[in-house]
Amino acid sequence: MNKLSRLTRNSLTIAFLFLFDKVIAFYRTRIITTQYSTDVQLLDTFNAANNLPDVLFALISGGALAMAFIPLLTEYLTTKDRAAAWDLFSRVANVAFLVTTSFAIVISIFAVPIAKLGIAPGFSDEQLTLLAELMRLNLIGTVIFSVSGLVAASLQANQHFIFPALAPSLYNVGQIIGAIYFVPRFGIRGLVYGVILGAAFHLLIQLPALFKFGFRWTPSLDIRHIGLIEALKLMAPRLLTMGGIQFIVLARDNLASRLDQVGAVSSLTYGWMIMQVPETILGTAIATAMLPTLSEFAARGDWAGFRSTIERALRVLISLTIPIAAVMSAGIHPLVRGFFGFDEATSTLVTWTTRAYLMTLTGFTIHEIAARSFYARKEPMFPLYAVILRLIMFLGIGAAGLIFFREIGAPVIAFAEITLLIEAIILFGWLSKRTHEPIHVGGAVFKGLIAAVVGGVITYFIALYLPGGAIVTALIGMFIGGLAALAIVWSDAKQIFNL
Repeated sequence: MNKLSRLTRNSLTIAFLFLFDKVIAFYRTRIITTQYSTDVQLLDTFNAANNLPDVLFALISGGALAMAFIPLLTEYLTTKDRAAAWDLFSRVANVAFLVTTSFAIVISIFAVPIAKLGIAPGFSDEQLTLLAELMRLNLIGTVIFSVSGLVAASLQANQHFIFPALAPSLYNVGQIIGAIYFVPRFGIRGLVYGVILGAAFHLLIQLPALFKFGFRWTPSLDIRHIGLIEALKLMAPRLLTMGGIQFIVLARDNLASRLDQVGAVSSLTYGWMIMQVPETILGTAIATAMLPTLSEFAARGDWAGFRSTIERALRVLISLTIPIAAVMSAGIHPLVRGFFGFDEATSTLVTWTTRAYLMTLTGFTIHEIAARSFYARKEPMFPLYAVILRLIMFLGIGAAGLIFFREIGAPVIAFAEITLLIEAIILFGWLSKRTHEPIHVGGAVFKGLIAAVVGGVITYFIALYLPGGAIVTALIGMFIGGLAALAIVWSDAKQIFNL
């Protein structure tokens, strides 16, 4: 095998650390669900209380700034020097911190009406009061993330990925400390104290690397600075794009709270979490490593390298995620039942919600690459147009599902995320027209579908008919089914070693 490229090494490093994070995250989740398995309603309240702070984080630092900011910072590092890059970083971080803090204060003041009208209108008054209190506490962690998210972005622009990829694990460690040590003393509020501690860990673990690259803080709020103005122009469309995405998250739980179905909100939370394991390890890891590289190609005008890198990444992701979704869907139920410890009814609800989300797995990974490709080209309007179409479709499908298939409940809302797959296909089509030569992935799709059928069928029959415990047979089935699927898609999947 040839020496691995820098992009491949970075992708595999990030994937390993994200896998480590997912293991810790599921351990954290198991602790929490064990503590509240007999009070799923209280768990629904805690999960709903996370939503608006998560939206604020994603809008101001975690998504809007970071994805739009990395290409600009990479350009500064490529065409100027680190001193200029750190000056720009400081100015953007100063603005992000003040804006996040201001929004957090306003949300804290109006937490109760926001909870009642926007987040969970179907909750009882007691649930809404607790939700508002937990949401206020959560905002402390969001303010910390307003800086920490940008620190991660700046390190990635410097082609350093280890500490930004390790930071989420430290975030989960803080939450585990909260669940084990704070909950016995403070009840459900202890979980939020753990969130705040985890946010502090998330920031602190990255600071040594920041200073290693010569970081110097510029204490300025000059909004006339040309770099800051350029950053804001790039971030404005991204802000609107993330606003649309996060509105879907809020709409999801808003719709779920209206169901006469205990555990609906939590099933959406955990179904999403399960789907995000392969999506993060593959899609997010590769796309995160690619963004600085694609930004360098764009800064130099190397469009041939730009297109070929995207094509190889998409072939890998499509060929792997289609069969992974099928294999996981076939064997997931015993694992959900055994891991979360819910009763059979709640476990079945989580299982079908997960299966609905897994139908969108490939779409999410395509979207990860396509969106970042447009931001690397400094063309942020295309993802905005696409998310507007997705938002309209999601609300239409979600509302129709609750009208005509209300008895199914949460899985119908999860299925509405199929609009993400449609959005990803639209973005891919637009991108393919703008890369000077078309991007060819049809062969990967065809082989992925065949592998999905073969792997899914093998997994299902082994899990169903092999003697032994349900969890063991499901794992064996997923392993053998996965190997059979991998053999079919190997010619495309092995491109992961040649990104």
